[in-house]
Amino acid sequence: MVEAMAPSTPRDEEPVTAAPVANGDGFDQFLREHQAALIGFLARRAGDEDAKDIAQEAMVRLMRYRAQPAEQLRPLMYRIALNVLNDRGRRDSTRLASAHVSLDQDFLGLASTEPSHDQRIAHEQELALVRATILQLPERCRQVYLLNRIEGMSYSQIASHCGISVKAVEKHIGKALGLLRLKLKQSGISREDPS
Repeated sequence: MVEAMAPSTPRDEEPVTAAPVANGDGFDQFLREHQAALIGFLARRAGDEDAKDIAQEAMVRLMRYRAQPAEQLRPLMYRIALNVLNDRGRRDSTRLASAHVSLDQDFLGLASTEPSHDQRIAHEQELALVRATILQLPERCRQVYLLNRIEGMSYSQIASHCGISVKAVEKHIGKALGLLRLKLKQSGISREDPS
């Protein structure tokens, strides 16, 4: 059954090219003689480049059986090659290889979700300005603003935490936001909500 899948080449027409190599077992000569036929066999099933890779892997696996006679190596070589081909197919289907995008030359211009270097620098400068402005706020104003924006506390929670009224919390938040807007506007950055 295995031999039916292998391409048929008459035994008596196979060229005898070189004497067995120094190791004396003829395995290397067998591989040289059958490599092209195996690649051709696999190319019809997997394409030229994949066929070469699969043939290489099959021949490496075949080395375990190098003591076998040549008439047993040939069908074994094709069976191993088909197993490697099937293994690759299973692996590619489980990894969804067809959904992968190649990043060859055609895709060098793909848009990145990362900000550009200039955008990142501008954002870092803006963030440094906001930090410096927050540090310049009066102590109570800064405390109320940070409790709201960083800690996520509500106005009533801040009021009870600081021992002030909710109206005072609103006043401090409004003052902090006003100063932040002013600093950002002075530096040429316009934002609706500088949180």
